[in-house]
Amino acid sequence: MTAMRLASHRKKSVIFFTVLGICLVVLAAALNVGWIVFSWQQVALLVFGVIFFLVIIAGLALNTIFLVREIRRNEQHDSFINAVTHELKTPIASIRLYLETLQTREVDEAKRKEFYGIMLEDSDRLLHTVEQVLRASRTGERRAQAPQSLFNLGDLVRDCVELARKRTHLNETNLRYVETLTRPATIKGDAEEFRAAISNLIDNAVKYSDKEINVTVEVADIDDRRVSIRVTDRGAGIPRGYLDQVFKRFYRVPRRISVKVKGTGLGLFIVRSVVNKHGGKVFAESAGEGLGSTFTIQLPRAKENQ
Repeated sequence: MTAMRLASHRKKSVIFFTVLGICLVVLAAALNVGWIVFSWQQVALLVFGVIFFLVIIAGLALNTIFLVREIRRNEQHDSFINAVTHELKTPIASIRLYLETLQTREVDEAKRKEFYGIMLEDSDRLLHTVEQVLRASRTGERRAQAPQSLFNLGDLVRDCVELARKRTHLNETNLRYVETLTRPATIKGDAEEFRAAISNLIDNAVKYSDKEINVTVEVADIDDRRVSIRVTDRGAGIPRGYLDQVFKRFYRVPRRISVKVKGTGLGLFIVRSVVNKHGGKVFAESAGEGLGSTFTIQLPRAKENQ
């Protein structure tokens, strides 16, 4: 339903600006005819003509801006569809291959367990992609407020780090958790949404790392009322001109260096949506391509009487 509403909205926008362009052309033609029929020396007509000329120029400029935005949006949607197709097709093909192998050949118990483990990992990848798409489609919709509760942010982030270690087969040297809180960081909100947001940041840091993965996740005090989460890597980095754009829906940073990372372009969009919804801020820092990056989330602590 969300996709249908989006398509309908875009169709109406295109029709509106197409009609606007036609009207502007007709108005320009009528204005030229008016200049021929009437005497250009009349001051009133001159003022009228200048006003309409400015209106036409402004309309053409708006129409051009809209068309450029639509072209870029269509390109982003095409990239998103291609990325999602790849993210779905690859694990499905892998699972099918191992199932066919198990069905047609005699496989010893050790190999069988190995195949089962690979298929489970591919299933988790499929589930993660589906959840990302569904979560992004729900973001921004008017729906009932999700149930909120008080939870310990340090414990939640630590759980996310431990889960990421298991999923990516990393140790404490490659993926570190650092906590420098002077007191427990109690947050009020939807714990599952925060878990998804933090997991997205950790997954991105691991994916965009080079051959040597070196990721640090830190939870620290800002002041008595705020707490921060910093996810730092030494990987691909982000060109400075794109630091604000990486949080847009479907956006993928164009890169000059060889970084082959597949994705849907939804992870950071979900992070920003969750953080903003809970009254926080999120921003990215990087010295440039190949120099790593740091993503920082700042959140308000829950009041003691809540």
